Amino acid sequence: MSETNEKKDIVEKEFVTFPDVAADVINVLLYQGERVADKDSLMAGPTESLYQGKKKLRNQYEDICKYKFSDGAIHLMYLIANQSRADGKMLLRKAGYTGGIYREQYEGKMKDACPVIEFVLYWGETGWRSNRSIRKMFGKKKISEKEWKYVDNLELYVFEMRRLSKETRELFESDMRIVVDFLAEGNGYRSDRKVVHKAALIKMIKVLSGDTDVDDIEDWLEEQGIREEDEVKVCELFDQYERKGRNEGRKQGRKEGEALGMEKGVKRGEAKRLVKDVESAMNFFKVTLEKACEGLGTTVQGYEKARELCLESEASL
Repeated sequence: MSETNEKKDIVEKEFVTFPDVAADVINVLLYQGERVADKDSLMAGPTESLYQGKKKLRNQYEDICKYKFSDGAIHLMYLIANQSRADGKMLLRKAGYTGGIYREQYEGKMKDACPVIEFVLYWGETGWRSNRSIRKMFGKKKISEKEWKYVDNLELYVFEMRRLSKETRELFESDMRIVVDFLAEGNGYRSDRKVVHKAALIKMIKVLSGDTDVDDIEDWLEEQGIREEDEVKVCELFDQYERKGRNEGRKQGRKEGEALGMEKGVKRGEAKRLVKDVESAMNFFKVTLEKACEGLGTTVQGYEKARELCLESEASL
């Protein structure tokens, strides 16, 4: 796995692991908004299970595992997988994950035996066209109906997070509502919803927009004096972070201009800053070029001239 994909997976896992987000995802996607799972009744479970390899036992990891407790005993186990790309063999992975859990129950490694529910949060931009059932996966094989009768009907439950209906999105009560609305609406999405998990939310929005440079988010929040317990609206948080990008761009432009020591260098540095700001705004907020320029107080013509100057500068190196 590349470093970029690994960082993206970590951010997605961190966000969904929060008890309120996990409970919200379970309730909305599995139970159509009914409050079946409660954050206080969910407990983090082991994400590692074992299976027999060719010569020795091997381990496998699921992204998120949550136990649902009822009357002091484990009632259900939820396994949640984050996927950025469609995986044609995901069904076989599911068989391995759930099979590993049931094996541990059989061997008495778990105090309470319980059913396992696994589902996939798919964050990819293209639709999920991979197999969702064993029958479809092996549909090209010449298997008779009499034979199919004895094949376990394993199914994969995939939720395409970029394509949830408005009715489904409105059922979310956690910060997940902000994420799915941002993915669905784009174009300068703003909201007066209060943000609970501020650092995790910004990271999630950034990686889903294709930017995995998220290492400085906590430091920036601390510099701004924003604490996790503070009440901050989405629009306020986004606006502050957008200003961060503009300020950093200006500083970078000034540094490059000073390094060149002449007026042309200043112009090139400022041009590079403007291009970076506009393209970052388009990418982060999913807005058009026109909207990004308007929000940054410039014009499309100004952006295009700055971009030409950057290309000329690169060509002369």
